[in-house]
Amino acid sequence: MQNARLSAALERIASTRPLIHHMTNLVVASVTANLTLAMGGLPIMASAKEEVEEIASKSSVLLLNIGTPTSEQLEAMKLAGFMAKELKVPIVFDPVGAGASRFRTKAANDLVRELQPSVIRSNLAEALSLLEEDARILGVESLEDDEEAAKRAAMELATRFGCVAAITGRVDIVSDGKDVGRTTGGSPLLKSITGSGCMATTAVACFLANEAPIKAAALGLSLIKTASELTLEVKGPGSFQVALLDAVYRLRGGL
Repeated sequence: MQNARLSAALERIASTRPLIHHMTNLVVASVTANLTLAMGGLPIMASAKEEVEEIASKSSVLLLNIGTPTSEQLEAMKLAGFMAKELKVPIVFDPVGAGASRFRTKAANDLVRELQPSVIRSNLAEALSLLEEDARILGVESLEDDEEAAKRAAMELATRFGCVAAITGRVDIVSDGKDVGRTTGGSPLLKSITGSGCMATTAVACFLANEAPIKAAALGLSLIKTASELTLEVKGPGSFQVALLDAVYRLRGGL
């Protein structure tokens, strides 16, 4: 039933071919672009301040990911974000590593406050950091993974910032400030590759082109967990990442 629901939503993406404007980090640009294509969308990776407003104005969704932040990139994100906000283009925000440094934490809080994203996709430590609470984080890895804490943080994030909060972990949590949903399962190999959380953010962004934010967030998190369980002939992290893209493509009806 869940696979059929995902397949139907992926078919809607493939039929509309939404342009997803990624302003993302250097580590995951290639895999998230490929994930967008596997889902049926069109990726454009544009971060130069000279073009981001124009690209944002032509896009279905703007994705902001601060995984490798620079002052210039953050300036460009605000330019794109304000254009998207003016034109009512939905924004998905991934505060990668918020809490790891003062610079990164301030950047994440500034972007959320000023741009008012439709969806925030984070891990628990990043969510707690956005709520200005103490959080255990090492680099960009959350050392927090408590389901009840994630439910509370998601509810508070959604209420405070008027968005949908999607928190990934052993159990994924989605909230609009009123209701809370949870998604279980997923391959343990998701923790062995870089960018699995960023891929979840991209999945949410692709679904957001056609779905309401709460549904898009739930579908995006479910897609990554479900696809990770459908990986075939996996020998380790390298083949797992490739197999994950293949599984998404199969869920869409390919191969």
